[in-house]
Amino acid sequence: MKKFEIKTKIYFGDQALKRLTEIPYKKVLIITDPFVVQSGMIDMITGPLKKGGVMFDIFQDVVPDPPISKISEGVRKMLSYRPEAIVAVGGGSAIDSSKSIREFALKVENYGEVGLIAIPTTSGTGSEVTSFAVVSDREAERKYPLVSPSLTPEETILDAELVRSVPPAITADTGMDVLTHAIEACVSTERNEFATALAEKSIEICGVFLLRAYLDGNDTHARQKMHVASCLAGLAFNSASLGLNHGMAHQLGAMFHIPHGRANAMLLPHVIEFNSDINKHSKSRKEYLPAVKKYSTIAQILGLSSYNKIMTVRSLVNWVQFMLKEMDIPLSVSQMGTITEEEYLSKLDVMADAALADGCTATNPRKATKADVVQMYKNLW
Repeated sequence: MKKFEIKTKIYFGDQALKRLTEIPYKKVLIITDPFVVQSGMIDMITGPLKKGGVMFDIFQDVVPDPPISKISEGVRKMLSYRPEAIVAVGGGSAIDSSKSIREFALKVENYGEVGLIAIPTTSGTGSEVTSFAVVSDREAERKYPLVSPSLTPEETILDAELVRSVPPAITADTGMDVLTHAIEACVSTERNEFATALAEKSIEICGVFLLRAYLDGNDTHARQKMHVASCLAGLAFNSASLGLNHGMAHQLGAMFHIPHGRANAMLLPHVIEFNSDINKHSKSRKEYLPAVKKYSTIAQILGLSSYNKIMTVRSLVNWVQFMLKEMDIPLSVSQMGTITEEEYLSKLDVMADAALADGCTATNPRKATKADVVQMYKNLW
């Protein structure tokens, strides 16, 4: 028996932030990063809260790849302020931090139910609707996914005004993160009809609007569409889980601080080829791996077509590489110019072991060996 559930109420469209004037809480803790405060973006959150008569305090010490030390600081802040709800404002790091802070604080001192309202400022992680969070142990150079239904926000607010000023490079990285979420949900061993429908719609939106949002940040229509696509992909992988792409990307982020969406984007062509088992002998086969049919469907959704399934999957790989080039995302680690070959190759064994142990890898459509993962990391160089 399978189950599909959407716990989070989603408020979206024009002036969605007005929801903050009518939330059922009188005291909230805003958790965000310094940029949101210093840029003045925080006023778009505090203004409606004041109008609604909601008391608030701000914890603004969120950093990328939230380390355990920062989560601990947030726990102390929450337990001293004792809010009725947390309002998470930011990208995946802010939302994941908020989930973790609420989870751990209520384990220390459960003073009652505490709501969580997620307000993403990037269109990428889908964290605003998922039961996942990722925290980092910087000393061990590891990222740890947390999974629990209690992590899922009660509400999310999707307002394109918050992403209008996102720079092109971040729009590209986070947009490719959305696409990777949706593609992995489509081919996951835990996929189901509901998750697949959401993922396929997300892919369709990415195909039409991602490049538009990248080329013109003021294209509010494209921004709003990508914001919705991110949420749809989040709902999809919250049900179907992800795969090896994410398992490997987590290690690139932990070891070399490559932004998560960028790591996913760079790996995506290699993982599609591995999961499809495409090589020079592919055309002579009578049967293909199950993922081939799924990838062919994805290619067709993107308007790609060819004479047979193998060529269709190849066209999908080529399209992903085209998108990377158009948005100035490196196709290889060496192109980045920030990591030496010796430094990179010395970490392959450790990264491969960690990728295979990563919780996301368990639902990959094709079982990978350590040698497979090492080879993909080598190909990425």
